[in-house]
Amino acid sequence: MAEALGHPRFGYYRKALALGAAGDFTTAPEISQMFGELLGAWLAERWMAMGRPSSVRLVELGPGRGTLLADALRATRGVAGFHAALDLHLVEISERLRAAQATALAGLAPTWHDRLDDVPDGPLLLIANEFFDALPVRQFVCTAQGWIERMVGLAGDGETLRLALAPGRTPFAAALPEAVPGRQAELCEAGLALAAAIGARLRRDGGWALIIDYGFDATSGLSLQAVRQHRGSDILDRPGETDLSAHVDFTGLARATGMPAFGPAGQGDFLRRVGIIQRAEALKARATLSQRQSIDAALARLIDPDQMGTLFRVLAVGNTPSSEPPGFSDSFPSTT
Repeated sequence: MAEALGHPRFGYYRKALALGAAGDFTTAPEISQMFGELLGAWLAERWMAMGRPSSVRLVELGPGRGTLLADALRATRGVAGFHAALDLHLVEISERLRAAQATALAGLAPTWHDRLDDVPDGPLLLIANEFFDALPVRQFVCTAQGWIERMVGLAGDGETLRLALAPGRTPFAAALPEAVPGRQAELCEAGLALAAAIGARLRRDGGWALIIDYGFDATSGLSLQAVRQHRGSDILDRPGETDLSAHVDFTGLARATGMPAFGPAGQGDFLRRVGIIQRAEALKARATLSQRQSIDAALARLIDPDQMGTLFRVLAVGNTPSSEPPGFSDSFPSTT
């Protein structure tokens, strides 16, 4: 999975502009400006909760075409001192997407990195929207002999890829659920390691991280999937030309950070609590009929339970004492 997505020459994310109608999938920032605007308000509120530090690293992991941050920063121009404090850093491996981000964020002087480790020290505001789902997973099947890893190999013709069980019990058994024959599980080492690194930075330098992705409160069987041109595909078909992703184990991520965590909350609940209904009404008040219909359709896609509202989850991690972030409690006032 890591090679199929990230190989320097043949990896999917190295050569494809996957986002949008012409690509393989569409993310929330591409659906509506409301998503980025409200996340911008969330980031600005967290900066204020941190005591308005004069310098803060604003980091996005996997920024796509830069749409989310462009909307977030446009919406927060009126927050006194916020933009002056921001030092913008983008973690992105695709040169094509870096070019798109440079266009979307022109004038904001972002710095690009291949890894979070390369971002300079300092207080942190981090956002990761549909990033953890693309980190490589291992898959396991429990047999009478215990947990065995499911791996990729060659079929008898020596050319066709196939899935098969590795010989012998896996050394990862201690990190897996109770062993019951027939049970299946996934483990995302890279995601847990990254969550631990984020937590370590927040403990050392202060700040907050917001993670949005699709997944569950805890691991649930096998979820690795392939998408090409907005349609499902076989995970072994045309590696390097097909998007691969897996559901995120939010409980595992929260535990790995070693930090106070809020959520995960359903994306629909989170967006309602931070004011997306009110924002939609404000946009519709000065829109044409067709624009109002488009706003309603985008709103439904982002928050309805049968679309992105329940499957997508939101997790916040931070170290500001006695400060509950917006979006995780119905009693917390709207940020709009």
